[in-house]
Amino acid sequence: MTGTFPAGFYWGAATAAFQIEGATKEDGRGESIWDRFAATPGAILTGETGDPAADSYHHYPDDIALMQQIGLNSYRFSIAWPRVVPDGDGAVNPKGLDYYDRVVDALLAAGIKPFVTLYHWDLPQALQDRGGWANRATVDAYLRYAEVVVKRLGDRVKQWMTHNEPWCISILSHELGKHAPGLQDTKIALQVAHHILLSHGKVVPIVRQHSPNAEVGIVLNLNPSYPATDTEADKRAADMFHAKFNLWFLDPLAGRGYPQSAWQDYSANVPHIAAGDMEAMTVPTDFLGVNYYSRAILHDPKGGVGKIVTRRNPVNMMSRGWDVAPHSMVELLTWLHKDYAYPKLMITENGATYDDVIWDGQIHDLARIDYIKQHLKVLPDLIASGVPLTGYFCWSLLDNFEWAEGTRDRFGLAYTDFTTQHRLLKDSGYWYKRVIQANAVVD
Repeated sequence: MTGTFPAGFYWGAATAAFQIEGATKEDGRGESIWDRFAATPGAILTGETGDPAADSYHHYPDDIALMQQIGLNSYRFSIAWPRVVPDGDGAVNPKGLDYYDRVVDALLAAGIKPFVTLYHWDLPQALQDRGGWANRATVDAYLRYAEVVVKRLGDRVKQWMTHNEPWCISILSHELGKHAPGLQDTKIALQVAHHILLSHGKVVPIVRQHSPNAEVGIVLNLNPSYPATDTEADKRAADMFHAKFNLWFLDPLAGRGYPQSAWQDYSANVPHIAAGDMEAMTVPTDFLGVNYYSRAILHDPKGGVGKIVTRRNPVNMMSRGWDVAPHSMVELLTWLHKDYAYPKLMITENGATYDDVIWDGQIHDLARIDYIKQHLKVLPDLIASGVPLTGYFCWSLLDNFEWAEGTRDRFGLAYTDFTTQHRLLKDSGYWYKRVIQANAVVD
C-alpha cells in the first residue's frame, strides 16, 4: 500500500444524464439537441441514439446499489434540462423534478453525497431552434431552469457544478461539428463559449441563494500542451493550443479577460461582449472541477522537422489513441494551484476506455486498473505539496452512451449489457473498492 489520502477525501464516480438515463420520451421530457443530433444519419459512430442508453431512469436503484458495492462516498451526475423544462423556458415538468428528488433521496439514504451538474450538454431543442447558446436569451432561460432545480433540490444537494466542459459545448460542438448541434462556425462557437461563461457567473449567486452553505464550481476539461519537436513552429502551435483550449476559459473566470494571442488569432470571429459581461464571469467559486484524460502534443508540419522533444508511447495508450500521461496531470494541477489559487480543486473526470470482453463471467480489465492506478499514485505527494485536491471522480460509474462514439467506447467501472441492462462490476470496480476502503493506492 502506498500513498494515503486525507480524511474526508471524496471518492466518487461520474455520469451525465443523456449518457445514462434513456427514457427520452417518457414522463413529459422534451427533445434535446442530442436527441436531434443522434437521430441524424452518420452523426453517431454506431448509429445509436440516447435511448435506451443505460436506462438509468428506470435502473437508478441498481446504479446506487453499484455505488454501494464499490463503496463510493460521492456521485457526480447531471440534470437533464429538457426533463425539467421540456421546451427550455416554458412550463416546468413536475415529473422531471420528482425523478431527481427520488435519485437524491436514494443517494442520501445510501450515504452517498450528490454532486450535481446543472448543464452537461443536453440543451432543449426548442432553444436551439431559436439560436441556442449563441442567442443571449438562452442565458436567461438557463438561469430560470437552474433556479427551478436548485429550489427543489438545494435543501439536500450541497455540491453544485454550473457547466461541464465549456470547450466541448462551444468549440467541439459549434466549430468542429463533432457534437450536438453539429455546427461548423467559429464565430458562433466563440459566442457560445462567451455565453456559457457568462451564464456560469450569473448562476452562482442563484445557487447560493437557494442552497444555503452550498459549494459551487465549474468543470473544465484541460489538456496540457507540448511541442512535438524543438522547432519554433511546434512551440508556437503548443502555445496557441494552450491559449485556445485552456486559457480561453480559465482566464476570463479569473478576471484576466480572454488571452490576447488567441483573441488576435481569432480576428473577426471574436465574440460580442456586452457591458458587465466580463465582470459577471469573475464571481468567486468554491472549487474548480478538472476533467483530465491525456495530454496534447502539437506538431506543425510546415515548420520543418526538428529534434523530437515529446513522443507518444504506442504501448501506453488507451483504445481511443490517447496516451497515458499522469505526469502531465501533476503539471496541470500544480500550475492551476500556483497561477489561479482556487480554494479547492477536484478531479471531476478521469478514466479510460478499453475493449472489454466478458471472460469466465468477469471483466478482467487490467489496463484500466493500471491507468487509474498511475493517476492516483501521483496524487498523495501532490496534496502533500500544498495542492488543495479534495476529490477524485472516476469516469465512469458504468458503460454508457459515449456521445458520438455511441456505446462502442466503454469507460465504466461496471459493464453494461445494453440489451438486458444488466450491470456487472469489472475488476477495476473491485480494485477501486479496495482503494476507497484503504483511502490509499493499493496494488
